[in-house]
Amino acid sequence: MLRTHTCGELNSLNIGETVTLSGWIHRNRDLGGMTFIDLRDRYGITQIAFNMDVDEVLCNRARKLGREFVVQVVGNVVERSSKNNKIPTGEIEIKADKLNILNKAKTPPFTIEEKTDGGDELRMKYRYLDIRRQNILDNLLLRHQASKETRKYLDGEGFLEVETPFLIKSTPEGARDFMVPSRLNKHQFYALPQSPQTFKQLLMVGGVDKYYQIVKCFRDEDLRSDRQPEFTQIDCEMSFVNQEDILNTFEGLTRHLLKKIKNVDLKEFPRLTFDEAMKYYGSDKPDIRFDMKLVDLTKLCKGNNFKVFDDSELIVGIRVTDGASFSRKKLDKLTDFVKSPQIGAKGLVYCKYNEDGSSKSNIDKFYDESFKKEWAKEANCKNGDLLLIMSGEKESTRKAIGTLRIHIADELGLRDPKVFAPLWVIDFPLLEWDNETKRFHAMHHPFTSPKKEDMKNLDSDPASVRANAYDLVLNGNEIGGGSIRIHDKKTQEMMFKHLGFTEKNAKEQFGFLMDAFEYGAPPHGGVAFGFDRLCAILGGEESIRDFIAFPKNNSGRDVMIDSPSKIDAQQLHELNILLNK
Repeated sequence: MLRTHTCGELNSLNIGETVTLSGWIHRNRDLGGMTFIDLRDRYGITQIAFNMDVDEVLCNRARKLGREFVVQVVGNVVERSSKNNKIPTGEIEIKADKLNILNKAKTPPFTIEEKTDGGDELRMKYRYLDIRRQNILDNLLLRHQASKETRKYLDGEGFLEVETPFLIKSTPEGARDFMVPSRLNKHQFYALPQSPQTFKQLLMVGGVDKYYQIVKCFRDEDLRSDRQPEFTQIDCEMSFVNQEDILNTFEGLTRHLLKKIKNVDLKEFPRLTFDEAMKYYGSDKPDIRFDMKLVDLTKLCKGNNFKVFDDSELIVGIRVTDGASFSRKKLDKLTDFVKSPQIGAKGLVYCKYNEDGSSKSNIDKFYDESFKKEWAKEANCKNGDLLLIMSGEKESTRKAIGTLRIHIADELGLRDPKVFAPLWVIDFPLLEWDNETKRFHAMHHPFTSPKKEDMKNLDSDPASVRANAYDLVLNGNEIGGGSIRIHDKKTQEMMFKHLGFTEKNAKEQFGFLMDAFEYGAPPHGGVAFGFDRLCAILGGEESIRDFIAFPKNNSGRDVMIDSPSKIDAQQLHELNILLNK
């Protein structure tokens, strides 16, 4: 070994020992008679002292060392005269006797500090340098711990870890597949899995009653900061269970992870139906760390010759506690926010309920004090509060004011990353209408079971049919979702029919699964957690990038290795691929 200790483990108990440390030069300080080096590895930082009076040659060598040089130091552990209580090694330093340069380094393009001066693209281009930053190392450690504790919990619950194939066939699961050409099978392609969905169902048919896998999935779709073309799932499936069994099992996993990683005891996991979540929060993944519920004001606001309200399907408001102090400038900024392209609202109505009992609204000429008092009563507004109102088509208006709710909460500091508020959203619609294709699509996937009591409506009113589906939401982010699956051929065929599959298409794409159902498929269901997002939330962040060792950018590119890239003509020829020019 090139070291006896790491740069994070020495303390006052080690004073007097001769040690060997190896690491990177974090900082180099020349003070004339003394030179100090901060030596860093993934475990911490230790100060190394070089004295001109003791060894001039060694001290001069130390002065010439640049940032990120890789060095080995041999010396004695001594007490620091100026202690640093901000780091674990702050009581000691190493009085250097020997210095070996293991590798020189160019000056890095950004500072290797927690608060670096490198932008996202630069950091991803030199990701191997970015990983040296302690906060990124801590994120990867958290990810490791989450993976380890997930396995520990599921193993204790009797789950079997089973690997499923990466080279599969293309099946419609909501996003575009990544395709892999086959050299040995001319003009044919594999697809990379969007999830192991069909394989884990086949494992249930095979008698593996409790399966899990921490697995890579691939989706060729437009990206955001919280999306990646390849991502990781905690993928699970269980046989002979109902919805309640699954919810209880994975509440247990969530409690276990929060306790082990954050030392947080989760108590309740409230449950909201999809309809309730949309009604009260304008989102199917509501953040319940703060109140600010949506209030339906349609009946109170209509019929007063204010055309904007009278022409609206829904009029809905949110109460902002102590928001009456918002300036006109701030209210104008909120109006601009809801008018932005990503929200697309036409405007924002406000009503201030002042401390002196008076009120002020931007639609005072249409509504007198008596109306505004009725609004206040309905929304539970007190003196000093602010009521924000939006109107329009029901679905889009709820989503818009739900987004505004989160925006205001961020501005007011109501979304504390150290507070964890989970809930289940249940009773999702089985199908959702797509205006572009003019047909229904599965809200989750085609294998989700409809609720038995709703199946009679599949032909007459498909939009009303609920699914045996559930999402686990944590701090306004969906961290997991699943469903009770269809486990008989007849129901699965009926589902494909309602999704617009021809009998031929269904057989070509999923014949293997429906054939398996005829050989005694047990009732089963499961869930998949977005592992990257779960780690980000545990780490108090919204974006998943810093919890992935080598992430892609918003265009799905790895700017470090410059991928995707072109392949040479010989490879194309072997794959029987001809490119359009």
